[in-house]
Amino acid sequence: MENGSANGSSSSNEAEKPQIEPIRLPTVEEIRGQDIWNNCAVRSVVSGVMGGGLGFCMGMFLGALDNPLMQEEMTGRQQFIYTAKQMGRRSWSSAKTFAVMGLVFSAAECVVEKVRAKHDTTNTVVAGCVTGGAISAKGGPQAACAGCAGFAAFSVLIEKFLERHE
Repeated sequence: MENGSANGSSSSNEAEKPQIEPIRLPTVEEIRGQDIWNNCAVRSVVSGVMGGGLGFCMGMFLGALDNPLMQEEMTGRQQFIYTAKQMGRRSWSSAKTFAVMGLVFSAAECVVEKVRAKHDTTNTVVAGCVTGGAISAKGGPQAACAGCAGFAAFSVLIEKFLERHE
């Protein structure tokens, strides 16, 4: 009887212990993939393309919401053509803006991270400032400073929301 209860308790202890898995070294393909992704140029181009795709989709959606002022005077066909043109213009404009935003932010963050040899929120602040300043630079120095501060603050908020750095 005691052996049966002892065996039962030892098997339950084994079930409670977490299984320890052996350490697995990365394969050659995994190492090459990490090396490619750690290249700032590759990371920036991928972010630019993804940003352009997001901007295109947002532009299509927002362009479809634009209503002409003279809607009562236009036929259905004219409204359709007007809306399609608006969607095209808005999507192209948004795609360019988001592509530049993604490319600049990713490049700045990657370069700062490599120079500082740290992965923390400071990289995000600097990248946000560079991106905001670059995007709003056409408006003059005041606009560039406001863009820098605004985009840096927005980047930190997103970073805290996503909790990438503890």
